[in-house]
Amino acid sequence: MTAANPLTDLLAEKGVLLADGATGTNLFAMGLEAGEAPELWNESHPERIDKLHRDFVDAGADIILTNSFGGTRHRLKLHQAQDRVFALNKRAAEIARAVADRALRKVIVAGSVGPTGELLQPLGAMSYEDAVAAFVEQLEGLKAGGVDVAWIETMSSPEEIRAAAEAASKVGLPFTFTGSFDTAGKTMMGLDPKDIHGVAGDIGGGPAAVGANCGVGASDILSSLLDMTAADPAAITIVKGNCGIPEFRGAEIYYSGTPPLMADYARLARDAGAKIIGGCCGTSCEHLAAMRQALDDYTPGPRPTLGTIVERIGPLRNKTAIESGGESTRERRRRRT
Repeated sequence: MTAANPLTDLLAEKGVLLADGATGTNLFAMGLEAGEAPELWNESHPERIDKLHRDFVDAGADIILTNSFGGTRHRLKLHQAQDRVFALNKRAAEIARAVADRALRKVIVAGSVGPTGELLQPLGAMSYEDAVAAFVEQLEGLKAGGVDVAWIETMSSPEEIRAAAEAASKVGLPFTFTGSFDTAGKTMMGLDPKDIHGVAGDIGGGPAAVGANCGVGASDILSSLLDMTAADPAAITIVKGNCGIPEFRGAEIYYSGTPPLMADYARLARDAGAKIIGGCCGTSCEHLAAMRQALDDYTPGPRPTLGTIVERIGPLRNKTAIESGGESTRERRRRRT
């Protein structure tokens, strides 16, 4: 049984929650340069981070994620900021906390924790203990800044999920975690969507919610959602999909999803059993507002089939996990946008 915390309390009250949209995509629109660390904006441009959170709340988000996805020392070292882990994460949490506290309704502040970008032993050099220590360092800053929950996301490695979950438990935060099923229906490290529930159920009080984020496109993540909710219909499941399909147009990445498409994605996610629904890469406040309206006007429909999803959202870009037997040992090194 998941212990009571602000996230599960609000879920019990509302039944379904809307998480926010993209961080990176929207910060790029505000002037973030390619290769620049978004986390540094917590100090250099806090007003822009504040505005992004406010815009998501105004669009209807029940959950806002801190601007701290790359907030471990391993990520920040790429920007000579590895000695500022606590300060940058604390500031990220403070900005989001202030926005949530000003809202006219309850808004959950989720501390975004992304992968370190390092491979754990035996595939790489980082020990499990070092991974836990790095996540503890990040989460101590997020907790000091006032987050309600550790939001472990875009993960590929079950061991790294466990390390982050253990860190959350050590610092006394409830946690959720999501995998990115972008390699033939599995994560890059071979985790199958149906197996997500068992990754860290024995750590602390267990996860408040588990699920999928990022990945390929909206149809693919809904396919993963069907596998996850079939495997454990009683679990609180998160889906935070990309806004349609990412396509390169010259040097720019363009996302094909329209607000009506993302509204339909939200309805299908609800019918497929998701309890926390949001958007990842490419999802703007306009998309999120359409998703809010779709969930508010929700009329229950039958559990969708893969055929229904493809018909309404578009073709899959990946094999499903069931079709795929292969596993990959490459770890995700790019950041969520």
